[in-house]
Amino acid sequence: MSQILKVVTYNIHKGVRGIGPGRSLEIHNLGHAISRFGADLVCLQEVRKLHRREEKFFAHWPALPQADFLAPEGYAAVYRTNAITRHGEHGNAVLSPWPVLAHQHEDMSDHRFEQRGLLHVELTVHRQSVHVLVVHLGLVRASRRRQLQQLCRYMDREIAPSAPVLVAGDFNEWGPLLDRELGSVALSSWRQTGFATFPSRLPLLQLDHVYARGMRPVGLEVPRGGNWPRMSDHLPLIAEFELPGAL
Repeated sequence: MSQILKVVTYNIHKGVRGIGPGRSLEIHNLGHAISRFGADLVCLQEVRKLHRREEKFFAHWPALPQADFLAPEGYAAVYRTNAITRHGEHGNAVLSPWPVLAHQHEDMSDHRFEQRGLLHVELTVHRQSVHVLVVHLGLVRASRRRQLQQLCRYMDREIAPSAPVLVAGDFNEWGPLLDRELGSVALSSWRQTGFATFPSRLPLLQLDHVYARGMRPVGLEVPRGGNWPRMSDHLPLIAEFELPGAL
């Protein structure tokens, strides 16, 4: 019997909205929002492990790293750093109630001005192994093309062709480049208009995507209204897939 897998990808902008002295701490609101998703997999980008300056600026900065703080009760948090900065570090994370079998990280930095990475987590979901890759690609289109090619090489090297795979994240890309490059490793996504995720206050572009192999996409949603526009500069993308039953 097939199972429905609910996947969320969300760039949380390091838990802070805005810049300068008027910026607001949104990590607590994000925690409440993530707990209400009831998702099998929550894939996060721009997650702080620590930031010494923000910790001093905000009176209620969490004592835990953000991935652990945001994980709902019963969820495991897997985090790996992409970027080390003057005051701290940030990267990608996966939150899930399903057992984690293994995880690893690959540096995807294409030039010295942007630190990027790939988080690979293998989980047992409905009695079968599912590979989840979380990415945050670069701002330069030529870099994104090379990073997509690196992602495909990584899959060929590290993941069996028959294994179910999800690739989620902030791709910083909204054109046909994604389908062209990721199609080479049999990844596909739900292709309809009306799912813009950026900028959150007036969404114009779908920069956030979930691609899959070995499962069928059955639904896509972008929540709007309420507090969503204020919590990050991105909106979350919620995707559902039909995972074939375990043998």
